[in-house]
Amino acid sequence: MRTTSTLPGLTLTDLTLQAPLDHADPAAGTIEVFARVVTGEGGEGKPYLVFLQGGPGNEAPRPSLVPPNPPWLPRALEDFQVVLLDQRGTGRSTPVSTRVVVTDGRVEASVAGPLAGKDAAAQAEYLTHLRADEIVNDCELVREALGVPAWTVLGQSFGGFTTLHYLSVHPESLSGALITGGLSAVGRPADDVYATTWQIMVAKSEEHYRRFPGDRDRVRDLAGLCAEGRITLPNGDRVSPERFRTVGHRLGMQGGMEQVHHLLGLDHESSAFAHDLAAALPFGGRNPIYAVLHESSYADGVATRWSADRTMPDRVREDVTLLGGEHLHRSLFAEDTELKPLAGAADLLAEHSWNQLYFPERLAEADLPVAAAVYHADAYVPLEFSLETAALLPDCRTWVTSEYEHNGLRMGSGVLDHLIGQ
Repeated sequence: MRTTSTLPGLTLTDLTLQAPLDHADPAAGTIEVFARVVTGEGGEGKPYLVFLQGGPGNEAPRPSLVPPNPPWLPRALEDFQVVLLDQRGTGRSTPVSTRVVVTDGRVEASVAGPLAGKDAAAQAEYLTHLRADEIVNDCELVREALGVPAWTVLGQSFGGFTTLHYLSVHPESLSGALITGGLSAVGRPADDVYATTWQIMVAKSEEHYRRFPGDRDRVRDLAGLCAEGRITLPNGDRVSPERFRTVGHRLGMQGGMEQVHHLLGLDHESSAFAHDLAAALPFGGRNPIYAVLHESSYADGVATRWSADRTMPDRVREDVTLLGGEHLHRSLFAEDTELKPLAGAADLLAEHSWNQLYFPERLAEADLPVAAAVYHADAYVPLEFSLETAALLPDCRTWVTSEYEHNGLRMGSGVLDHLIGQ
């Protein structure tokens, strides 16, 4: 199905396609995949740029020019028509979700959509088909539906991981690739990634306390209140010290230190604190795929077995003021109301032996231009592993910068403009 609408300065073409849940087994059923083509004024003849969103589990941004959303869109439209893909399981692409209900005063949740009525094993089986390999297969369906011989990919974070798989399996469909904070480790176990990012977060925590010295005692006090069950979210969920630690996720983003500092300055008994804390926690029910499949993003042919929990350094376990980043704790599935229905599936996925995503020998043959922004102190995609991966590609120009954090692409047009100009 294809429909067209307009916004000031933009033409939007919406595509909804039927795709196999398992491209290797069409008999396993179908899902819907949604993509939106954004064309600027006079841009009908321009080449295509497909944007692969970060995550996993986040839908594509919804476009506008006033104000620009995403912020890099006006720059992209100077050279391209932009394809915004809702990656499978998100947005308008047969979303995976849970539904909260109140029964006799109790807040409970159940799975909704395609997982409804399935046991944990069936849920886990379904979720195994929502990774980068199947997203690339969906991209190919969209590309063919548009009649595009080859296009450029812009991959942000997890979208960059997906781009690496694209380069591994379908380089003939690409005219180039732009990657921002998304050169994933290749051939390394997930434990290497999480052990390294824990050390990065120790450094970022210490940097935060140098900037805001009073925050250390405040975090220590709040962690104690969490241990006593006295910190709750607006839905009534109690926040454990382990979950509270993940507010450090914000320290890896532009402006994140200020956001954490302002959160800590609020009265912990106020509704403002409860709502702002809920917004600051990275893993939650709005996009459950982010929690359920996050560790699988780093599983290049291995099982993860709750890697972030296992690799937490003793120093961090012993010091509640050292904050975490994208470090998922297994206990989250016991305390988050909206994620509890997926706890069994999450346990099964943690033990699942994932297929290989990246093939060094194929990457070495992907002879097309790649420009990558690599952030010097990236809290989620370590610099040294990104540079190892860049070296596998025959024509990868890296821009290593300390000007931006992991969300640099969302800070305006500067990052994209630099990569297009490389």
